[in-house]
Amino acid sequence: MMMNFDDAGMKLSFRNQTAIITGAASGLGLAMARSLSNQGVRLALLDKNLDALVRLKEKLNGAHYTLDITREEEVKQAVGKIGEEFGRIDILINSAGITGLTNIKSHETATENVRMVFDINFMGSYYTSKYVLPWMLRNNYGRILHIASIAGKEGNAGMLAYSASKAAVIGMTKVQGKEYAESGITVNALAPAVIKTALVKAMPEEQVKYMTEKIPMKRCGTLEEVANLALYIVSPLNSFTTGFTFDLTGGRATY
Repeated sequence: MMMNFDDAGMKLSFRNQTAIITGAASGLGLAMARSLSNQGVRLALLDKNLDALVRLKEKLNGAHYTLDITREEEVKQAVGKIGEEFGRIDILINSAGITGLTNIKSHETATENVRMVFDINFMGSYYTSKYVLPWMLRNNYGRILHIASIAGKEGNAGMLAYSASKAAVIGMTKVQGKEYAESGITVNALAPAVIKTALVKAMPEEQVKYMTEKIPMKRCGTLEEVANLALYIVSPLNSFTTGFTFDLTGGRATY
């Protein structure tokens, strides 16, 4: 039986904290939002899907923003509004992402698709962190979590755009972790293998089989497992790890 922090009654001291979560209306973002909400964190939930956000309002309290994270000015304005409304920003989780077209070789990729994947997966995370960091610097405290992927470490055949964009996210994490190491701000990434989400269900079966067979545990990860590890990473307890990419791969990544 799987247990999470909330089931165990564990509180991680998120007193008076505010979190921004992108891609919050579904999948990993929603799972992490629920965990933080259960810890008493005030939420600013960002997603491009208006219908999903409307449905989310019925399930999860917080400020809800329809936002295209590939548009820098929209991100800048939204972060400023959130900061002014809540008075502080303590946590940023960049969960919004897409796989793009998969199960295709590099010479068959469409340039437009590769650019779109980078705009969402990398540039979106860059924009949000760029405008959130000044708010964190005001209080000399913050936790940033970029959702990366094992594909960003090892590269998945047939997934050029996704693998390369997540590798860029990992590179950014290392840079930002070093840049703000003395400021009370930690910047880390989480690299899952295959997680049971709608995103994965929409991928070609052959591609999912290829990825799952690489996992020694021979199963997909769960949303609860992602949320449990993420909860620790963005908590005050995680005070001496920064610029690091946490593994969540069922034994695939042993380095």
